[in-house]
Amino acid sequence: MAQRVTIIRVRNNPNQNVNEELQWLGNSLGLFNQRDRDSSCFRIFITLVKKSRKNEAISSDEIAAKLSLSRGTVVHHLNKLNETGIVVKEPKGYLLREATLERVVSDIHQDMENMFLELKKIAKEIDEKLG
Repeated sequence: MAQRVTIIRVRNNPNQNVNEELQWLGNSLGLFNQRDRDSSCFRIFITLVKKSRKNEAISSDEIAAKLSLSRGTVVHHLNKLNETGIVVKEPKGYLLREATLERVVSDIHQDMENMFLELKKIAKEIDEKLG
């Protein structure tokens, strides 16, 4: 499975409320973009954060109803979040890949380290083949 990891350095304001901190975290992970004018991806992310803390999967239909969004919009954003490795699809619905945001970030960090190790190994093999 291909996974896209995006990290964006975004200035962090230390005097933020929890919603602003969640927005900062999501922006830093490249989850939200300016085309998301109604913050639907952010709202879906928040819903998943809350459900995942209780280890409760939620379906796209439930998210759509809860947030008054079309199922198509929800599925679009869930697919994006799934591609980043932030969200996983379970038989009963969607969850963050871990129960806490700290563990999600730790997992992403480990994924990136593993990707760089593989890149480094392949680059070395290519260099050796090229002489």
